[in-house]
Parts: sequence; C-alpha cells; structure tokens
Amino acid sequence: MGLTLILAEKPSQALAYAESFGKFSKKEGYIVLNPSNDIITWGFGHLVELASPEEYKEEWKKWNMKELPIIPQTFKFKVGQGKAKQFTIVKKLLKEAERIIIATDSDREGENIARSIINQAQVGNKEIKRLWINSLESDEIQKGFSNLREGKEYYSSYIEAQTRQISDWLIGMNLSRMYTLTLQKKGINEGVFSVGRVQTPTLYLIYTRQKEIENFVPEVFYELFATIKAANGVFKAKYNEKFPSKKELQQLIKKCQLVANNPGVISNVEMKHISKPSLLLFSLSDLQSLINKKYKVSPADTLKQVQFLYEAKIISYPRSDCRHITDSEFRYLLENLEDYQGLLNYTIKQPNVSKRKRYVDGSKVQEHYAVIPTKKIPTQKELGKLTTIQKNIYFTVLRRTLGMFETDFKYDETTITVDVKSLPFISKGRTIIDKGWRKLEYPARESSDKKEHTELPFVQKNEAIEAELSTSEGFTTPPKLYTEGTLITAMKTCGKELENKKEKEILKETEGIGTEATRANVLETLKKQQYIISEKNNVTVTPKGTILCQAVADTLLSSPEMTAKWENYLKKIKNEEGTQEAFLANIEKFIHHTLISSAQVIESHDWSAHKSNFSQSKQEIAKCPECGQSIVDKGKLFGCSGYSNGCTFTLPKRYVGKTLSEAMIRSLITVKETQLLKGFKKKDGKTFSAALLLTEDYKLLFKPYK
Repeated sequence: MGLTLILAEKPSQALAYAESFGKFSKKEGYIVLNPSNDIITWGFGHLVELASPEEYKEEWKKWNMKELPIIPQTFKFKVGQGKAKQFTIVKKLLKEAERIIIATDSDREGENIARSIINQAQVGNKEIKRLWINSLESDEIQKGFSNLREGKEYYSSYIEAQTRQISDWLIGMNLSRMYTLTLQKKGINEGVFSVGRVQTPTLYLIYTRQKEIENFVPEVFYELFATIKAANGVFKAKYNEKFPSKKELQQLIKKCQLVANNPGVISNVEMKHISKPSLLLFSLSDLQSLINKKYKVSPADTLKQVQFLYEAKIISYPRSDCRHITDSEFRYLLENLEDYQGLLNYTIKQPNVSKRKRYVDGSKVQEHYAVIPTKKIPTQKELGKLTTIQKNIYFTVLRRTLGMFETDFKYDETTITVDVKSLPFISKGRTIIDKGWRKLEYPARESSDKKEHTELPFVQKNEAIEAELSTSEGFTTPPKLYTEGTLITAMKTCGKELENKKEKEILKETEGIGTEATRANVLETLKKQQYIISEKNNVTVTPKGTILCQAVADTLLSSPEMTAKWENYLKKIKNEEGTQEAFLANIEKFIHHTLISSAQVIESHDWSAHKSNFSQSKQEIAKCPECGQSIVDKGKLFGCSGYSNGCTFTLPKRYVGKTLSEAMIRSLITVKETQLLKGFKKKDGKTFSAALLLTEDYKLLFKPYK
C-alpha cells in the first residue's frame, strides 16, 4: 500500500495520534510515523474559509444599499490569512497520498474542516477513511485506527455543515449591512450592527428578560400561618393560598370565625419514602452552566479549560450534547472505580454496579457520549500542574460520574394536614435516611443539609391540637437577570414558547439554538459587538444591543423559530433527503423579503430617543484618506464617519498587542507612517519596537529596517 496521510484538526491532536503509534519523527508541518512512513499533518482549525464579498465583485467592498443583496452565483473558498504556509504543506502531502484518513474532531464541523481542505487542495479521487473516537488516550486512538469507517458515510454531514456555513455568511453579509446602513440613515451612529441566525435571537432572549425586569411592578400578597401545638411537640403549618389584599384575608378570618388561638384536628398524615438517583452525566452545556454558577467562570473559559483536560487525556471529548454513555465506557469506569475514589480520597461503601439506562444507553449516544473522566488516572504530580479552575472542573466531572455508582439519596417525607375551623393547613417535614450520592456532589454542605432535615413530631390522625394563627405580608419578585451559565441553559431549552408543535419538537431534539461547541462563542461575539456586558456574573443588554433588538422585533431574527426551520431542513440534508441548492434558494428568498420589510420597519420607527450625539461630539482625528470625511473614535476602532455613504475605512485600536493612540492614527493618515513605537508583542510574549506604515491600499505594515 502506498502513502497513508492522516489529517488532524490541530497540532496537539496530531501529536496525540503520533504518540499512540510509538516511534515517530517531527518535520515542519507534519509527523512521519516509524516504521510505516505514514504521515500525520494538520490544519489550525479552519485552514479554509469563505471568500469576502470584494473577492467576487469590487462593488461589494463598499457598504451600499444599492448593492444588496450580495448573493454569489458560486461560492468561493480561500486559505485563511496567515495559514498559507501550512496549507501548502498539507496540499502537497494530500496530492502525494494514496489513502487519506480524516482524523479531525468527530463531529460535523470537524468533517467540514477536513473536506474543505481536501477540496481546496483539488486532490481528486482518493480512498478516504474516517477515524471516529471520543478520547485521545493511546489505546482508544489505536482502537479507532483499527476500526476505521468509510469516509463516504460522513460526506452528507460535511454538506450539512457547509450549507449552514454558507447560509450564516449570507445572513451576516446582507442583513448586517442593511441594518447598519438603514439605522445610520435614521441618525443611529453606533458602528456596525452585526446580525446572525443564532446571535440575534440570543440577544433578544436577554433583552426580553431585561424588559420583564424593568417593567415589573411588585404586587403585595398576604399569607396565613399556624403554630400547631400537638401532644408530642410544636410545628409550623401554612394555609396554601395567597391573598392579594389584607381585606380579603380579614374576610376569610371573619367568615371562619378564627381567633388568635383555635382548636383543630390532625385530618391527615401521609408518609412517603423517596429515593432519588444521582444526577445525569454532563453534556458540555450542563457543565458550563454549573461551573459558571459555582466558580463564576464564563462558558468560553470553561470550554477552553475542558479542551485542555481533553488534550491532557484525562477527560473525554468535551463538545458533547449527550448525557449518556455506552456499555464500553461503563465497563472502564467500573474497572477504574477504586482509582477514581483514591483521587477524591472518598470511598463508596456499597457501589451500585448495575447498568442503569438512566446513564448507560447506547441508543441515546450518537456522535459523542457524555463528558466523563478517561481511563487515564492522573498522578498527584500531574494534578499539581493543573490550574485551580482546571482541577475544579476535573473533580466536578469526576464527582458527577462517580455519583452513578453511589447509593440513592433517600429520605422520608411527612405531610401533615391540620383542619382548623374547616381550613386546611399543611406542614411538610423531611428526615434524611441516606445522603448517598449527595455526599459526592455537595461535599461541604452540612448547614444546608440541616435545613433540609426538618423532622416533624409524631402525630396521629384525628388527634386534637391547638393552632395559634399569624399573618405575613410579602411581595412578588421579578425574574432574575441571566448569568452566562443560565443563558447557556436558556439557549439549550428555548423554543418552549413556539406555537408550532413541529418546530417546538425540532428545537427540543436539536437542543435549542446554537450547538454545544458554539454557544459559548456566541456569547463572546455578543460581548465583542458591544451588545451585552457581563458584570458580577449578570448579563445585561447595552444601549446598542437595545437598538438592534427594537429593530428586529417581530421578525424571524428575534425568534428561535428560524433555527427550528433551518435545523428541520438541515437534518434532511444530513439524511440525504434534501439538497443544499433547495435550502440556499429559501435563504435567498428570506434575505430578499427581510431586506425590504425590515428596512421599512426601521424607516417608520421613531428613533429620536436613541439618537446618540457621540459621533457628532467626538473630535475629528483626521480627514478620511478615502472619502475626505472625519475619522473618529468608534469604540473598538477608528473609522470614517461616512459609513452611511458607503465608506468603510477603518484602522484598529490594537495592533500586534499594542494600543494605538489618536496621535499615532493622525500621523499614519497624514504622513503615512509613525515614529519608532515600543511595546509590540510577538507570539511568544516578547516585546519589540518598530515604526508603522500605511500602504497605498490602506493596510498597516511594519516599516522595514534599513
């Protein structure tokens, strides 16, 4: 057999593959396995991306309403900036190879990354196999290479992912320009208004919650309580109804002839023995949400750290939306149970070793199983090298997984109903019998356990008691602001309000808007676009975000319904029941319709309350070299105030790690270069000094040394 080329997604993944084979030698941009001489190479994630509008037509470079919609007849792909060197290496190796093994991440995006590279390299017809694994442990990697799948089985996943990629590009390019230009025409000069299929309904979700809180009016209510004196002790009980006014409560008291102390009787005593199994295993979203709640770490940072633990081979593939495992994972978890307990210094006295479907169900595992510890047991030295948050995440996953083997949380719940002058008063008590898995999940929760452990005195049905009544006043409370963690959960579970049952089911099946891999990135995008801010772990919408939400209100862009419609058809593409062409034709129709209808809505809306004078009050830094209008500070960059006339000239505020001042920008525009500047940063963190030049086509370059 001729040369086999293994295409990985990134260098760290390629190295893990190489180490699993034993001997290998590193070259520039690839690794040679010994003695087979097979080669492993890699991308840096997306080596290939969609071309920008101006690469189709020069007229599409400027933002101009007359040029919309931007819909290329054929979509072009290009090698990403700064990635040409690695692509050249990969292309040469792909052409030389007789057999290609796609070994990028085992999901639709991984398939898209690999196939895009292969297509861009114009490789032609070759044998293609697929590596499909969930762990970077050596034995799992080798098991995967021994059981390679046919590449054609996953081709439809690539078409599905590419269709989504092109559609998102079309929505972003057209609607971002339309909303930006139309709002500018109405005097809203807040920079670019970026629009997207997932980011915009997510923003609207936050906005809706914020409006609920702002418009919330607290309402008073009154409640009736009783202190019950029984033969064997005293306990509190409550009449299970709230009264909107004190008058209505007083009317009830008068009607039932209640006084301060009343005779009564125990009308019912019900005892239930409750046994709760441990919580379901982690999907990525569940883990991100819990880590945010416990440690106030953003979902993006959590994903970054879980990815590190995956590459350290101690946690399974992180971008999973599944909460189950297969028989195979259950077997190795059981085999390593003692070692896992040793890491926690914890002993499960009576392990439950039965395969319960609540956790072990191969039919629920599609691409990836739940996020669990791998077979690799980290040494104390290896654990010592982890950061605090990495350790916290690893032990959180470990505790959740071991909970599956612990006993159930068991308690007796007693419900006593007391009849006081024909009014039922209820009291509930809980006696903990076995804390079970909760000892693992909440290791330092003694005070909370005491509150939960509310024993009631022994009473008998028909026993006479005395009830001392009291009333209390309370107020309704508004919903809470989203945290980044609860927002991840809301994105996952949204769609409950949809009226269309089919769309509701689709969102339930596809787990809301976004994917496990993209939700955290969507939140980061909303922050970068200055639509939201996260302070003290609470997420709020900025004035700029509010403007966009009001502009997209009552459109599909504000609702998860659009994602439901998309996912419904994309699923058909994956199952080879639909085509990319048909889907993109519908996207074109949607864009045509939205460009007209939304522009009309914006035109008719009164934006006077939002018009910011910041662009007028800002000092002109220099004249725009492209159109002669003012260059002003636009927040995250310096740009031309003539956006509404189609001028897109901008210069960054940060360049190669250095913040550029207004004086430097003025110098670049007026004399086309700066003085020698200190503080630029290399990739290794070292700093260097250089002068900057502004080229004829308005690009920044370092001035060459003479």
